Amino acid sequence: MLETPSRRPSTPDLGTLVRLFYPAAETLGIFEQVAATDMPSDAATLLAHDAHMTVTVESFHGCSVGVQVLERLVTDSHYARKILLVRQTDGGVVQYGIMRVCFEHLAPIVRQQIEAEDTPLGRVLINNNVLRRVRLAALWRVTAGPDLAELLDLPVGQIVYGRTALIECNGEPGVELLEIVTTPAS
Repeated sequence: MLETPSRRPSTPDLGTLVRLFYPAAETLGIFEQVAATDMPSDAATLLAHDAHMTVTVESFHGCSVGVQVLERLVTDSHYARKILLVRQTDGGVVQYGIMRVCFEHLAPIVRQQIEAEDTPLGRVLINNNVLRRVRLAALWRVTAGPDLAELLDLPVGQIVYGRTALIECNGEPGVELLEIVTTPAS
């Protein structure tokens, strides 16, 4: 049986994701692709894998995380948001992210829960038993620009690390992600 090719790209494009919310990428940061071996060990632990970041940051920080939606873009077929994940214990920021979801292959209840903006994306997909596969696309060394520095409470120019990834939902490219983490050394 032949599979119909997806109408969406198979890997997330960093520039496309950043341009959803920033007319100039430097406002967010300057990105340099790196290997896991070029990252501090905590950053590599948090980013160099094919797992949900929600689960990963909760395990790393030893507590549940909540989501703070900073901005959103909604069309009939897509939903994108700029977010922070924060520790439930003290409100500390553990991750900045941009995500773009294609709703074509997700049930209406999943769309409603994502658009409710009160639960991290990974937790919504897990709780709804969406058949998913996370694929790491690239790892990034990020020199924080003014917006990222303010959101993560860092000085402009501080180095942090991130990744781009794709979540396949029910066998189709469903979610494009940019995820930048904070670590104890950040």
